Amino acid sequence: MATSTEVLSWTNQDPRESQLFNSWGVVYRFSVRPLFHVLDRTPNIVFQTVVNPNGQSTTTLFRSVRTNKEDRVAKLEWASNGGLGRAMIGKNTVPMSDLVRPDRGNPVVRMFNAPDGLAYRWRPSSSSPEILLEDSAGNVVAFFRPTRPTRYQIGDVYGELHFLRNAGAATITHPPIMDTVTVTAMLYRFCQAFGL
Repeated sequence: MATSTEVLSWTNQDPRESQLFNSWGVVYRFSVRPLFHVLDRTPNIVFQTVVNPNGQSTTTLFRSVRTNKEDRVAKLEWASNGGLGRAMIGKNTVPMSDLVRPDRGNPVVRMFNAPDGLAYRWRPSSSSPEILLEDSAGNVVAFFRPTRPTRYQIGDVYGELHFLRNAGAATITHPPIMDTVTVTAMLYRFCQAFGL
């Protein structure tokens, strides 16, 4: 059976200040700029970052559920030194480090537990520059593919996040899991970029 794929283009080298979009428009946004969203045919996810006087920044994740209606999906509170802090996804609060736990045998492999209760892991591909997301059975269910910078009206794209709809349990594009995967992909890229 052929695998259906949802591909999101990812702007900006710094994943904390980026957007993910497809042909219908912006789907996810990590931003320190004023909040706004694009209405399109897909649910929008909007990230808004606020910096308080002590230097700690907070990123809030919103999803557009319909015109003029947004739900808060997650809140990321960064450490005052700019490092990993804590994440509130839905009703669960966890250290961000739990969403990118290094594997004991290979520190570039990062693991997390998703809302479905299963363990997932981001790991570099052995045959390409892609970063693969594997479910607990070892099925590749998503991947991040770095690309040469390409200019779009929305911004310069540095990679693509691919969700394999029919892989594994075929739940990767369900909102709570897709939201968690996007947050963990951003945190994985952040850890890679800043050597954490």
